[in-house]
This record gives sequence, C-alpha cells and structure tokens, in this order.
Amino acid sequence: MRLSGILPCLPLLALLAATGARAQQSGSWNPKAAAGYLDERSTWWMDWPKAARDHGTFCVSCHTLAPYALGRPALRSALAETSPSANERRMLDNIVHRVRLWKEVEPFYADQTSGLPKTSESRGTEAILNALILVRNDEASGHLSPDARLALDNLWALQLKSGEMNGSWAWLQFHNAPWEGDSQFYGTALAAIAIGSAPADYRAEPAVQNGIKLMRAWLQKSMATQTPADRAVLLWASAKLPGLLSAAQHQTIVAETLAKQQPDGGFSMSTLVGNWKRRDNTPLDAASDGYATGLVAYALKQSAAPEAEPALQRALTWLARNQNPADGRWPATSLNKKRELESDAGRFMSDAATAYAVMALENTPTVARK
Repeated sequence: MRLSGILPCLPLLALLAATGARAQQSGSWNPKAAAGYLDERSTWWMDWPKAARDHGTFCVSCHTLAPYALGRPALRSALAETSPSANERRMLDNIVHRVRLWKEVEPFYADQTSGLPKTSESRGTEAILNALILVRNDEASGHLSPDARLALDNLWALQLKSGEMNGSWAWLQFHNAPWEGDSQFYGTALAAIAIGSAPADYRAEPAVQNGIKLMRAWLQKSMATQTPADRAVLLWASAKLPGLLSAAQHQTIVAETLAKQQPDGGFSMSTLVGNWKRRDNTPLDAASDGYATGLVAYALKQSAAPEAEPALQRALTWLARNQNPADGRWPATSLNKKRELESDAGRFMSDAATAYAVMALENTPTVARK
C-alpha cells in the first residue's frame, strides 16, 4: 500500500477488522475483504516496474497474478458482479496481447540476462500459465475463444518430445518453492488442468490426444518422487482431465494428503514440501497456513472423494476462521527464507493463499459468508 493511501484507509481497515473478528468467531468469512486484498495486490504487481516486460506488457507471476486469475472469478457471485473486474480485464488483455505476439515478445527471462536455459524455461512456464488462464476464463461458456485456442497451440508446440522429460514442459527453475524450485512436475500438472478445462471436443482431437497421452505417462512415472504439495495439484488436475490417474493412484494421493492434516483442521506447507530447507537455515513454520490449507482443500473438493469429506469440512472451517480481519488475506509464509510478512515479497505466499482459500470456500453451503 502506498503511504499516500494509508490515512484515508484507516476507517475502512478498522471496519474490516471489527467485522472480520465477528466473522472469525462465527465461522464465516468476508468475500468483499478477500476481493479487496486480491485486487490491491494485483494492482501493485501490474504497476511494479520490475514486473514490466516488452511491448507494454507485464510478467504473469506464479505467486500473485496466476492465482489471482483463478481465484478472483470465484468471488463474482458473492459480490453480485456480472463480468470480470477491471483488474481481471487488464490482466486478460495483457495475456491476450502476448499470446497474439508470441513470436515477437521477449521471454520473461532470457538466456542473455539470466543464463541458460532461462529462455526455454520462461517460454514453457508462460505458455502453461497463458493457456491455463485463458481456457479457464472460457470454461463457463463451454467453448474456446480464438485466443485461448492460440494459447493452447503455443503450449503444445513447446511440449518436450524426447528423453527423460518426454511429455512434460520446461519450467522456470530459480530454486524458490513452491513455484520455482524443482517444480517441473507442478508446471506440467497445471498444463493438465488447462487442457482438462477445455471442452471435450477439443480434447478429443487426435493431435491433442497424442499430447495428453505423453503428458499422462510422464506425470504417472514421475509422481512417486514428488512432494505431497505437487501431488495435491495432480489430484486437482485429475478432476479436470479424466483418466489422468487410476482409481488406486487417486485413492493413494487422497490418503497421503489426509494424513498431513493438523489437529486444528488446517494444513502446513512445512509437512507438504518433503526435505525442502530454507536458504537462511531458519525452520519452516509448522503452524497451519492459508496456502497449504487453501490448496489442499480445493484439491480435495475437486476430487469429490467421499472418504475426504470430514477432513475437507474441517479444513474449510479452518479457512473460514483464519481470514485476516485487518485486510482480508489468508496468511502464509515464505519457504525460502524468513521474510517480513508486511513486505511486498513477504506477501507473495499470502497472495496465492488467499486465491486458493476463496476457491475452496466459495459455493460451500456448510461455511457461511458474511
């Protein structure tokens, strides 16, 4: 938040704090406050000079804008909105611009400035996020827009077709968890969600079927060595793309995920990231957090596994009771080092946490909205 905006916002923040405290006590949550937080953070990112890219565009970040694109539409009904918000529209226009100029725009990170193989990693990552966001935006209409189809064409053109990575996509490796740290599996699972969100007639096209076959084979052969967090994303993907997992594989991931639930009903990223260590050697936060709980709750909700229902309800109750009353976010902390939670970088995890929390909570009749 800019300093010039702090004083005018103090009465609003006080109101949010008071109403949020009442919401937490009653087990309800505040969609308007969540939308306010997500909108404020997306504005900051889109206007941040370091996010700027060529042709007047900006980077679509894994931690802020991509979750915003998925989570903000979930609030539309609660806020009586009939169309995308101004920030959603701005973000979508940015993505469409880059998709149409795919062969002209520079990658988010280039070999010349960031070292090999950042160009190919950037292209793969952006192609996945572009397709995911545009296809999901079209999902309610039941058909693909020309721009979403073009984004999928760009995606398929970058699928790896040889070697150990056959069937996957290159993904940015900056060694920052959970989005850029040995996360090629995470990225390929997001690609599966994008493809699974497309209409069935698109997925039935022969060329698409061949690509899905390769992708499915790579995900299945690789999943045993992935973190529980990444396998939760695969569980989500399996709900969008039939046949991605066998019934036994699905049941195994659900059981593994449920075993990580904490006594308070939430989930903690510290138990979902395997042997990951912070660079500053500080311990990972063991308490339940918004990112782990929101992601897992949404994945379990999508999976529709009957055995997960009691645990899912406990996770949703945790989310309803743990929205920050001051600004509407669900807090989560960095896996890479101890950060100041009110700094812009310190809020990256909370940006994604808030998006996944509203995705999990929305249209859940057993959890009240304020």
